[in-house]
Formats: sequence, structure tokens, C-alpha cells
Amino acid sequence: MAIDVIVFDLKDDEREFFKKNDLQFFNFTFYKESLDSEFVKTIPQEIKDKARVISVFTDSIVSEDVIKEFKNLRIISTRSTAYDHINQKAACERNIAVLNVPNYGEKSVAQFTFCLIFALVRNLLPAGINHLKNEETIGRDISKMSIGIVGTGAIGGAVCKIADFFNMKTYGYDLRIKQELIDKYNIEYLPFDELLKKSDIVTVHIPYTCDNFRMFSDREFNLMKWNSYFINTSPLKLINTESLYNALKSGKLKGAAVDTINCQYKNEMCNLHKSVTELCDEEEKYLNLLKTLDNVIITPHLAYNTKEALNYILEYTINQIRENIQGGNIYGIM
Repeated sequence: MAIDVIVFDLKDDEREFFKKNDLQFFNFTFYKESLDSEFVKTIPQEIKDKARVISVFTDSIVSEDVIKEFKNLRIISTRSTAYDHINQKAACERNIAVLNVPNYGEKSVAQFTFCLIFALVRNLLPAGINHLKNEETIGRDISKMSIGIVGTGAIGGAVCKIADFFNMKTYGYDLRIKQELIDKYNIEYLPFDELLKKSDIVTVHIPYTCDNFRMFSDREFNLMKWNSYFINTSPLKLINTESLYNALKSGKLKGAAVDTINCQYKNEMCNLHKSVTELCDEEEKYLNLLKTLDNVIITPHLAYNTKEALNYILEYTINQIRENIQGGNIYGIM
């Protein structure tokens, strides 16, 4: 008997995956829209009642009210590592498994990180825009620069490998020191503040938790070296965008790059002392100001977005759901 699965946030590339693969174990219903408390009301009740699995991306907000709409739900699967868009407490109370993709696209994200670094360090934006104006476009040799990697998990480790290839001095900050990175790539682990003070480039590769909301604010940017660079391919909630804008306008930072989706706050999961509207308005204001600067790159959450990474995510997700339903070893977030 096929398992009814509703897939939300469906992208064109993902649709191609489902067309090309024979997945007879499942009966899929697809929506390109994100799941939230408003859209769930538009789904026919018969489809919701049959669903045993829902699959979402980070654009969806799976709140307690949303979960209540699915009477026979057994699995919430997110096609992402992050899972703060899912109310785990509400899922647990219903004995619903929450599944994520613990590691994916580390090579893709690491490569994209260095695309951003090269674009900034070699002044590609001013050079490309003003190439007929005879303006200053001199860049720097990254082999003479130091890089500080905040978060040395799968993605940070892949960044470390590339940095080592370019003979960069590499610093790392993580709650758990990875001896294998020290042995292979000669990374030097430092306390967080020391890493900020010593790095020519700071790149962030950690998941968002309620505890690290806006961990990069005035204090952190003030600690960084003059004329240093800041790269963030992690959730934008880690950054105070006003502080980043001020650090760039003051000349403290030479350049910055942010790979982001706008307004990804879920106040029901974290008590942030501001409404979603206030947080989104504030973030949007300074993102728009950042876009006016020629030493800033803002991309729409592209770092992981390669065909190889997308296929891996979908294959892992399908196998994980199948394993869970059949009583295998994969039971929850990792």
C-alpha cells in the first residue's frame, strides 16, 4: 500500500527528480507553495486526512496549528539541515517524527563561499561595473590572507580544505575541536573573539538556534580587523543587519557577502521580544541599504543550489522516510 506524502515548496528542479525516479512506494501530492497557517486551510480535507508524511523546506512554517490540520500525520520531513521552522514540541506530543538532512551540499556551499571571497577580495563588482572609469580595482592575493571559519562541521571543514589548498592561514571556532582538521589542514582553533581579531576574512557556517540570534552585532564587527571581509552563508538571523551596514559604511569592513532568504523568523519557536512584522521590517530596511553598496554581495540562498546537492537531498529524504516507515534506524533529527 502506497504512503500518502504531501510535498510543499516544490521547485522545478525537484519536480524533474520525481518525474525521473520510480517511487511506487509513495503517493505524492505536490504544492509549489509553502506550508503555513493560511495555506493549510486551502488544502482539501481529504488530502490532509490521508497524509501520513509532509515534506517541506525552510520557507514553510509548521506551527502547532498547522500540525493539528493533519489527523493521521506520522512524519514531518524537512529537505534542509535547519528545522527551526517546525514546532518540534507539538510534533512530539502527537508522536510525529521530525526528520532533517544532516549534511548536504558541503562541497557546493564551500565552493560558493570562495566564489564570494574572490569576488570581494579581487574587487570584481567595481571592476565589472566601472571598468571604463579607470577606478581603483586592485585586489589582494588570498594566499597572503588569514581566514576565520566560524563553525567547522561538514561545510566549515570543506571550506578549510579549500583554504589549505590556497595556502591561507586558517583559524577555526567551534564548540567541538576537530582533530582531523588540525592534522590534515593545520587549522588553528581560537576563542571566538580572538578569531575575529586575527582574521582577514570571517566566514560563518553554523546553524541558527534561539541562543545565537544576532550573534554578529556591533560588538563583534568592532572586534574584527580593519579592512577585513565578512561572509555569511548561514541563516540571516545570525546577523544584525544594521550593525553590518554600519560596519561597512564606517570603513571597518572592506566588504561583505550574504546568501539569504528574507524574513525567516518563527516567534512561536523562540521568544525574540519583537513581533515578526517588526523583525522583518527592520531586516528589510537594512538589506535594502546594503544593496546600495558596491562592496556588498547579496544572493538569494544559492550556496547549496547545485544539481548534485539537490539530488542528494531528495534521495536522502526519500530513503529516510522509507526507512522510518519500515521501522529502520533513522528516527529523528540529526
